[in-house]
Amino acid sequence: MALLRDSLLAGRRIVLAGSAAPALGPALAALRASLEPLAVAELPPEEERVGEWARSRGPLDALVHDAAGAFGAGDQAGLCAALEEAWAAVREVATGALIDSPTPGRIVLIAPPADAGPLARAAAAGLENLARTLAVEWARHGLTAVLVAPGAHASQAEVGQVVAFLVSEAGGYFSGCRLELGALAGR
Repeated sequence: MALLRDSLLAGRRIVLAGSAAPALGPALAALRASLEPLAVAELPPEEERVGEWARSRGPLDALVHDAAGAFGAGDQAGLCAALEEAWAAVREVATGALIDSPTPGRIVLIAPPADAGPLARAAAAGLENLARTLAVEWARHGLTAVLVAPGAHASQAEVGQVVAFLVSEAGGYFSGCRLELGALAGR
């Protein structure tokens, strides 16, 4: 993260969900973020307990969810799993900690890489729709939502740089948008 100030994320509490923890955790921690890994599969299925995990770890500033792990080989089942896991993570963290927070919150969704499978573009489109919808619906709560769509040639370092900026205070200017990194296959 040489391009970003060493203390950019000092004092920021960031939830890492999906495959974000191993991929982005060290880079965000190097910028002095406090990290909370979230295993979506371990959340209770009961509707009335939604947000319990996040409330117990609050206050929180941001959620970063990487859908690549759930997407797997990119078939129909992977597409459904990626979208369902993203919504479960967003719902947990937003309702449990971000919506009632006195400070603005951030939601950063990361799509599977463009070359991750035959339905990678569909996964990115679904996650983009989620980010755009949340940006409108939850703006009144001070929440921003963004999709990062890594192209086939985007490096993990590039994704990390963009994510770090988006969860910083300056990243609040971006909401409801799709940020593409590298070239998408087939365009």
